[in-house]
Amino acid sequence: MAAQILVASNRGPVSYTLDDGTGALDARRGGGGLVSGLSAIGSEGALWVCSALGDGDREAVRRGVSEPGVRMLDIDAATHADAYNGIANSVLWFVHHLLYQTPLEPVFDAEFRRRWASYETYNQAFAQALAEEAAPGAVVLVQDYHLCLVPGMLRARRPDLRIGHFSHTPWAPVDYFRLLPDDIAEQLLRGILGADRAAFLTRRWADAFTACALNVLGEEALDGKRIGVHGLGADADFLRERSRRDDVAERSATLREQIGTDPEGRPRRTVVRVDRTELSKNIVRGLLAYEHLLATRPEWHERVVHVAFAYPSRQDLAVYRDYTAEVQQVADRVNGTYGTPGWTPVVLHVKDDFARSLAAYRLADVALVNPIRDGMNLVAKEVPVVSDDGCALVLSREAGAYEELADDAITVNPYDVTGTAQALHEALSMEPGERAERTKRLAAAATALPPQQWFLEQLEALRS
Repeated sequence: MAAQILVASNRGPVSYTLDDGTGALDARRGGGGLVSGLSAIGSEGALWVCSALGDGDREAVRRGVSEPGVRMLDIDAATHADAYNGIANSVLWFVHHLLYQTPLEPVFDAEFRRRWASYETYNQAFAQALAEEAAPGAVVLVQDYHLCLVPGMLRARRPDLRIGHFSHTPWAPVDYFRLLPDDIAEQLLRGILGADRAAFLTRRWADAFTACALNVLGEEALDGKRIGVHGLGADADFLRERSRRDDVAERSATLREQIGTDPEGRPRRTVVRVDRTELSKNIVRGLLAYEHLLATRPEWHERVVHVAFAYPSRQDLAVYRDYTAEVQQVADRVNGTYGTPGWTPVVLHVKDDFARSLAAYRLADVALVNPIRDGMNLVAKEVPVVSDDGCALVLSREAGAYEELADDAITVNPYDVTGTAQALHEALSMEPGERAERTKRLAAAATALPPQQWFLEQLEALRS
């Protein structure tokens, strides 16, 4: 009989909203690689352990409402906030994405230590729940930077389990990782190395983790541990089917109207980006590069539109709210400087709309993916899969996807605004035939390890 499978992650496969007027709970099923992967196994007794994220989730736990195969933990809201925003998103995310302004940040003071205690409590809650739920010899797959301590904590409780940890983010190089207090750095590494196997999206991130472990803990810490790489790919079948639905066609028509035609009556060229307004996504520098393109290449005036989708992210953190405001300010400045009655150089949307994103994918002439640092970046993989006529990819060398897509992308240093502007010009000037051929090769590379196979490959590696 196959071993029971448990998945642990901050966010689960279902979320609940509470109607304040009626008290009714509405369940919404999530998507993504983990959801489809777990469903592909078809294993009875599989369990997803996750955290209640909002009032609806917490009320569902209190009422005993749950979906089959899901255990949601009602962790104290203040503890969750400290662990999730105070540590995971404001410290660990910043370290692994190299985001600190080091003359001012980080500050590891008494407040940090208080929040770190909450992060420990949060991880302990997951470890305890997994220990309670796991059958003898079960396989446990722990996900991401929110739960770095869980493998070690769980190992102490249940040495019989097969435990894996997967990092969906980059891993910081040694010198940057050592910004963390020594005891915290050691605790994080020993936590992950409590797993039988630690896995990453690219070889670069796996090697960085290994280097940190050797530097902080020494060679003995890696004895008997396995480090793996699984580059998550795009789900081609889903994307192609979903992008052909009526709502996507409606969004496409609206976008085409907003983009308009050039002086010769032809559809204008499009530079498309689809991102969360996340500091690491580098949206502002992308807009500055487009602004520089218009300033130095007047031949593109009236002939190109930057379709920029910047969907709000982590707006409960002030630094994210400030960044979102800056994105809007730069877009407004470009439109105010270069726009004409018949041409809006930047079409900016900030309300999340998946159908509209797919419509933009289909009509993109150029996809701009220029993160400061990214574990993978699925947008770079999704656009070539659904592109109608071929799309040139301008790709940051700091995206995990670079490892697989670099040969057919135009590569940029994400900090170099003028270099990115030149790359945009090159991409916009690419001949249609070359663009189409590159897109075919990009799509093939992007779908080499689709979500279900990605999940199953990890599972098999952990069991073997």
